[in-house]
Amino acid sequence: MKLRDIYRVLVIQRVLIRHGFDDIIFSMSVLRPFRSMRYLFPWNWFGKQKNNRAKRIRLVFEELGPIFIKFGQILSTRRDLLSDDIAGELQKLQDHVPPFPGEMAVEIIEKAYGQSVDQAFLEFDVKPLASASIAQVHSAKLLDGTDVVVKIVRPNLKKAIEQDIALMHKLADAAEKYWASGKRLKLSLVVSEFEKTILDELDMMREASNAAQIRRNHEESKILYVPKVYWDLTRSNVLVIERVNGLNVMHRDDLLAAGADLKILAEQGIEIFFSQVFRDNFFHADVHPGNLFVIPKDEDGDWRYALVDFGIMGALSDFDQRYLAENFSAFLSKDYRRVAQLHVESGWVPDTTRVEEFEFAIRAVCEPIFDRPLKDVSVGDLLLRLFQTAQRFEMEVLPQLLLLQKTLMNIEGMGRELYPELDLWATAKPSLELFMKERVGFESINRGMKENTPRWAAQLPALPLALLDLLDQMRTGRMRIKTSDPQLINIRKEIKVLRRTITLVIIGVGFMISAAVLYGLHTSSFPLSSPVPRETLILGSAGFASLMYAIFGRKE
Repeated sequence: MKLRDIYRVLVIQRVLIRHGFDDIIFSMSVLRPFRSMRYLFPWNWFGKQKNNRAKRIRLVFEELGPIFIKFGQILSTRRDLLSDDIAGELQKLQDHVPPFPGEMAVEIIEKAYGQSVDQAFLEFDVKPLASASIAQVHSAKLLDGTDVVVKIVRPNLKKAIEQDIALMHKLADAAEKYWASGKRLKLSLVVSEFEKTILDELDMMREASNAAQIRRNHEESKILYVPKVYWDLTRSNVLVIERVNGLNVMHRDDLLAAGADLKILAEQGIEIFFSQVFRDNFFHADVHPGNLFVIPKDEDGDWRYALVDFGIMGALSDFDQRYLAENFSAFLSKDYRRVAQLHVESGWVPDTTRVEEFEFAIRAVCEPIFDRPLKDVSVGDLLLRLFQTAQRFEMEVLPQLLLLQKTLMNIEGMGRELYPELDLWATAKPSLELFMKERVGFESINRGMKENTPRWAAQLPALPLALLDLLDQMRTGRMRIKTSDPQLINIRKEIKVLRRTITLVIIGVGFMISAAVLYGLHTSSFPLSSPVPRETLILGSAGFASLMYAIFGRKE
């Protein structure tokens, strides 16, 4: 490990200890024989932590800084892995960090454009409108007087992110290897998903293309407005987009005072989401009150939503779209056996799953939810409980399905905040029926045949020869199926590493026990406020370094 990584691990360890989580370290299998040692440490002599477990986890993420806060926010969506209390607490993580100086923002813009900010903009406000861990936003006017916002990526951020993510990968790998819950939580997969998400958010050209695609999809819409991207002023670290002025979607009093019909607004929000998922197969996956505004009615008398911040988007494959739509239809008719069959057919659960057993588990989850008026049933909550149930059957919850579930819960929550009597099922039904008609019915078959006929015609002449060649290979025994098992390749490496790991653990634990004994002797003769002896610090540091290298060091 590099010196910076070792220092960062020490910082993480200090934060975990401060919030009462040193038991996590000693729950790792390699340290479990020494877990009683934690009671030798003075910080465990003064009672339990005042805060509950979930709150302490949130405080750990907040203290570790912006990148870990962002990671905690992503982790909060994994309700299939986390308990409700922890996931709910992590949702409270606020992505607000101090802004970097406006003068530095000007320097970044001028370097990106190769000209002064006065040549690019009529006005540029050096005081930011908002600041987050990835970027901050400034208001500006184009040379023609158009109001825009300028989103600028924080300077020197990519290197810091890559360093922290590399360390997260090492921590996740070690946790999966040595911590009993590590594999169940699939920490390596979660970190990989986080890496992709946050690196995508760094690229303003990607965000601009997302905005342009959503705008094109809703160009004719009377209920959604997407701001225009100014491509000539957009770079990889600078995004210039039209400024949208609207009312906060959660300010009901302001909306009522402006004459809005909250029932219609709530239903339109659901309609927009389902049209993005099933019509466009491209949906905004970070919808919350800060990214969604309501534009007062125009000259045609139409109220519209406006979306901003297009860093996180979602998409489903045609296969997942169809099976999701069929699942919704089966749920509406309470056909739980069909729901179970769809999960097996889609590959979301292993094909060895007993359909009858899975059906019973789904019924146990759904019947209490459906035992009330349909308008009171939460679709987001239903998906959440279904994912949690499917975990028992080794369901691999795909990242795009988690984005869908998180966004649906947010949309549904905002819709019912606007209009508590919102019937999400009735509102979503037209989108689902249209999708099923276009993608599953006769029209879909007819369209597929028209689209694929030229391809089939081009390949048809070669088909007889290909079949003859295949039959010849089978008859002469020349057909081979190659397989490989990566686990066999790793066995020798694991054996080689094990001896070194055990030796380092024994040495490290010995040093730490010695440090704890010396500290106990010292405090028996001197007050607790007196400085810790240098020998104790050296032994403790050497022991901890040995343990950390054994756990997180190179495994070659």
